[in-house]
Amino acid sequence: MAMSGGKDDGSPMMDMNTTPLIDVMLVLLIMFIITIPVATHSVDIDLPVPNPNPPPENMIDPIKNKIVLTPDNQILWNGTAISDSELVRNLEATKGIQPEPELQFEPEAQASYDLSARVLNIIKVSGVTKFGFVGNEKYRVFGK
Repeated sequence: MAMSGGKDDGSPMMDMNTTPLIDVMLVLLIMFIITIPVATHSVDIDLPVPNPNPPPENMIDPIKNKIVLTPDNQILWNGTAISDSELVRNLEATKGIQPEPELQFEPEAQASYDLSARVLNIIKVSGVTKFGFVGNEKYRVFGK
């Protein structure tokens, strides 16, 4: 009977039994995996604090300006075509209005990426504080 792993002559087996060693190593590995802290990637965002005294309804953002970029490289300010220099002037003028009007940015689907980047850079340099992207829901793909 060679079930013991040695020779069939009845002599004792001289090889070390590694099964208990492997069992202990697996238990230690599992214990180390359990004790490792879970790696969490968090992004800290400072949320705005609600104003206990909100302004009256007629004073909440009464003016909204919309910039639309067209596929033929036009910049539309509230529906009127303007140039880059006129955009800069309009942005500077709106910063002087209290409360500052909200600036809405809506590039059309086939608008040039270069024009979008250029206009966004102009807006960033101008220092406008109330800025938002609008119309993105038109390009949402359902089911994905």
